Amino acid sequence: MKNKFYLPELTFKTALIMLASAFFLFEACNKSGNLEARKADTGLDNGARTASGNGKPNIIFILGDDIGYDALTSQGNTTFSTPRIDELAQEGMRFTECHSAPLCSPSRTMLVTGKYNFRNYAQWGVLDPSQKTFANLLKDAGYKTYVAGKWQFDGGNAGILGFGYDNYCVWDPVKAAPGNHYKDPKIYTHGSFISSDLTKGLYGDDIFTDSVLQFIDQNKTKPFFIYFPITLCHSPYSPTPDDPEFPTWIPGFDHNDTKFFPSMIKYMDKKIGQVVDSLKAWNLFNNTILIFAGDNGTPKHIFYYWNGVLTEGGKTQTTEKGTHVPLIVTWPNVIAPGQTNNNLVDFTDFLPTFGEAAGASITSSYGTIDGQSFFGQLTGGQYTPRDWIFCDYNRRSKPQDKTTRWTQDVTYKLYDSTNGKKFYNIVLDPQELTPLKTSDLTASEKKIRTKFQNIMDSLH
Repeated sequence: MKNKFYLPELTFKTALIMLASAFFLFEACNKSGNLEARKADTGLDNGARTASGNGKPNIIFILGDDIGYDALTSQGNTTFSTPRIDELAQEGMRFTECHSAPLCSPSRTMLVTGKYNFRNYAQWGVLDPSQKTFANLLKDAGYKTYVAGKWQFDGGNAGILGFGYDNYCVWDPVKAAPGNHYKDPKIYTHGSFISSDLTKGLYGDDIFTDSVLQFIDQNKTKPFFIYFPITLCHSPYSPTPDDPEFPTWIPGFDHNDTKFFPSMIKYMDKKIGQVVDSLKAWNLFNNTILIFAGDNGTPKHIFYYWNGVLTEGGKTQTTEKGTHVPLIVTWPNVIAPGQTNNNLVDFTDFLPTFGEAAGASITSSYGTIDGQSFFGQLTGGQYTPRDWIFCDYNRRSKPQDKTTRWTQDVTYKLYDSTNGKKFYNIVLDPQELTPLKTSDLTASEKKIRTKFQNIMDSLH
């Protein structure tokens, strides 16, 4: 019996884009060059749909751009709409203490390499070609690897392949002149930019999502790793294809209106739902570790209600508003639904977590890895939760940018001499308005402060 399954609708131009790159050709194109015929003849036996014949789980990591912890409905936001992400929180594990850097480039360098920034982050939007990433680790473990969306590591084709990806469809592949990433996007794949005639009138994250699903379609019976740093919801704030303003919107003329941020959040949520629906229809969802996280706080000029209070985002700030991000993980039949995890997670923790999930060994060629796997927390196995996290933050986009370093747990936070060795109770003072005086510290607080200082002294 052949089973029909969901395949996302592709616009005619999107189909042309896929045909423009050899990577996006379906294996069955030899039988039919017609996309609609291809959709009608894609049924496979259930047995063929089980991924990872060697038992390894698939891994999909979706990274939202400028999505702080307080941007999701499941975490108290009543202005934005995120029903599909909220469903993931209900179906899996929601972490309440995941932390990044206050801006995207330093956050993403920590994320993909498992290292604190003082070890390998030297320039905004550039990753040293000598570094290895979680994609290198998983590719060496037998995974097919793919990246779609915001690259922001420079290097073009050689850089993307060198950092472990078999194929890709990205925006911002090289540091100079990235171009649009929403309407009329500048898309790079297979070593070149797609003609602007093909992308005119299209929406970048539609193309990226379609490419992710095409990649999955080609690799259903193999373990795959997908890094999907979706470009939503970074500025420029602009209409999505679901907004009536989209057809007449002209990008590139200082069009940047924050009124569209809620619809951008909603559209990001829709794209994530499209991935989830496809995984479920293809019988891949149960053997896929699906992760959603944000890369830093919600932008400062975005206002919304969170837990009943009108608030503003805190991107660029080293406070909780700038570094506290959502983390939701689903893996049916392994992660019990509806769990809330209050343990600390650091952005360096993803590489070792993915490595443990894949059964991959991190060799000495990776150098020092600062992250700590939280895989055991997902499976209910043995684990030791973190009792501190650290950040070495410098945006490194201008010569005058200064470094700020801190160590924290869920209650206390200590900056080193880069910020006057200020010590805060971030539960009572989340905006860090009043540092604790040394003379007023309890014995327990003095012990914590000394511990944090010793940690920072060791990390240089």
